[in-house]
Amino acid sequence: MTEKDFCLSDDERLDYINEDLSLIQLKRGLTFGTDAYLLSAFVKECSGHGADLGSGTGVASLLCLTKNKAKEMHAVEIQPYFAELIKRNALLNRLSERLKVFSGDTRDITPADTDGELDFVISNPPYMKALGGFSTKSEEMNIARRELNGTIADFCNSASRLLKFGGYFYVVYRPDRLIDLICALRDASLEPKKLVTVYPDTKSAPCLVLCMAKKGASSDVKMAKPLIIYRDGTREYTDDMQKIYDTCSLEHLF
Repeated sequence: MTEKDFCLSDDERLDYINEDLSLIQLKRGLTFGTDAYLLSAFVKECSGHGADLGSGTGVASLLCLTKNKAKEMHAVEIQPYFAELIKRNALLNRLSERLKVFSGDTRDITPADTDGELDFVISNPPYMKALGGFSTKSEEMNIARRELNGTIADFCNSASRLLKFGGYFYVVYRPDRLIDLICALRDASLEPKKLVTVYPDTKSAPCLVLCMAKKGASSDVKMAKPLIIYRDGTREYTDDMQKIYDTCSLEHLF
């Protein structure tokens, strides 16, 4: 890395995610959170060649590479600053040879851009409709959260286009838009095969849903037991959540 790559601007910070991974993040942008970790943990080990649609800082791709989920990842990011940030984070973690960056619109990427069809695709796509809810002062946050550059149907269609027959699409989304997600998956020939519903604690409504879909598969979905993040009234992880952080896997939920 060059001195410029290491040098942080006033708008950036350096975080240590785990013993294997450090991450440069934009203070006013979306930062690393539970959804990105759960998404990477959902991917099966040794899954081959993959892509991350709407990669942000590249953290989910980097986790897949450091946790033995992928041989190679293609990070797709429309915001030029973040596309460059992914490259810097790859350099920082000595993963540039295995993490390729596509700086452009998710709707435009084809297998020609990823050296052929892929074994799996992951995505933490924008979950708010373009005109829904309250907008933020940060353009970066609005682009990351809102469907300004593609709907959930667009993300599903792009995933299907990149995948080989029988390939897997892993996506994290919001429970209130679960029907939109399922319909978009089926329309893109991606059949939901596994679903995980995530709750902050036993007294709260679900906050996330994780779905694994398979290209060209038959209709048959397996539901995991509910994933509870925290013990009630505390910030202490439940046994299930702690096991996910220890193993980077959700397999014990099924």
